[in-house]
Formats: sequence, structure tokens, C-alpha cells
Amino acid sequence: MKNSIIYTYKGNLYINLTNRCPARCTFCIKYKWRYRYRGHNLKLFSEPSADEVIRALKVKFPLSKYKEIVFCGYGEPFMRLETLKRVAQWLKKNGVTIPNAKIRVDTIGYANLIYGRNILPEIKGLLDAISISLNAENEDKYLLLCRPKYGKGTYPAVLDFARECKKYIPRVTLTAIEIPGIDLDKCRKIAEHLGVLFRSRPYLDRYEDK
Repeated sequence: MKNSIIYTYKGNLYINLTNRCPARCTFCIKYKWRYRYRGHNLKLFSEPSADEVIRALKVKFPLSKYKEIVFCGYGEPFMRLETLKRVAQWLKKNGVTIPNAKIRVDTIGYANLIYGRNILPEIKGLLDAISISLNAENEDKYLLLCRPKYGKGTYPAVLDFARECKKYIPRVTLTAIEIPGIDLDKCRKIAEHLGVLFRSRPYLDRYEDK
């Protein structure tokens, strides 16, 4: 199984920038499946530069084929903020625009905690959508489930990040895993209160090599 910096799934193109993450979620399948995901090995032995990603996109992946180009692997994409920005800028300059396709980031929502500043003005105009993992309806459950590096206060920071995203990114979605004990209706109401979209995600408890 080849190690994947870029992989495809259901008509989308995914860019895997890092395996690093400032959370250690109890449900994260990278620990159970050794970074395998639907026929791809997402384990990175070194993090790709922006030039490496762009070169691979140019050579192997005709951008017009895909509905979305998504920064998402087995790590937090915003850990590689400058690389993400450079690749997104290149994508925008090379025809990835709505309505043909859109650029999305899947994130745990810690970017402003990671950098100690509001990074969202820096990505204005580069992203069309962002999905933020909420995963629980209150802070106590969140801390047990996601085990964030930043400890108590992370959960409200994620909510603040989602609220701030609305100023800079056209489509903002909060997501939650369908895990027993998590109140998805309450998670949905939190999203509605913030004025963003909501989507539940299936809990993958077995490896699917397809």
C-alpha cells in the first residue's frame, strides 16, 4: 500500500499535509488502523513541502475532475499553515473556483490556539468551506473524548473559532461523530445558535479497504 500525500475518495481530492495533531481523540482510527484508510496509507515519513504538493497536483491530478479539494489527512492541517496557504493560493490561481469545485479544510478548530493569534484573516479568499469537529455537546464530554493538548478552555475556543470563521469563509460546518453518549441534537442546536451548518459523521469501528 503506497503512502499517500494526495488521495481521492467519492469524487473529492484530499491533501494530507501532516500526521501531527494537538488532540488525541479516543475514536481516532489512525491509531487502530495504523494510518490506513480505504486503500490508502496516510502515514507520512516526512511532511511534504508546498512545492512537492503542487508538483504532484500538476502531474497526477487534473483538478477539473473533482468536486472538492480538501485539506484532510491523519493530522491537523492547520499545523502546516504556511504550506496550506501556499497550496490553496496555487489552487485558486489554477482554476479551482465555485461553482466548478471548492477548497475545504477539515479541522479540529485549534488554529488560533496553536498560533496564539487569529489566523483567519490570513486565509480569507483561499477557502470556500471549512468543517470543524465539535464532537460533543459540552466541555466535559469533549475533554474526555478528544483529550486536547490545551486542556480546559479548548471547547469554548473551538466555538469561538467557528463563530469567527463566518467572517472569512463562505460555508462553515460543525460536525460530530455518531458515538453512543453524544447528543447529536444538542450539537446541531449549538451549530444553529452559531449560525453555521451541522453534519453528523459515522463512527468507523472497522477497517474498510475500499
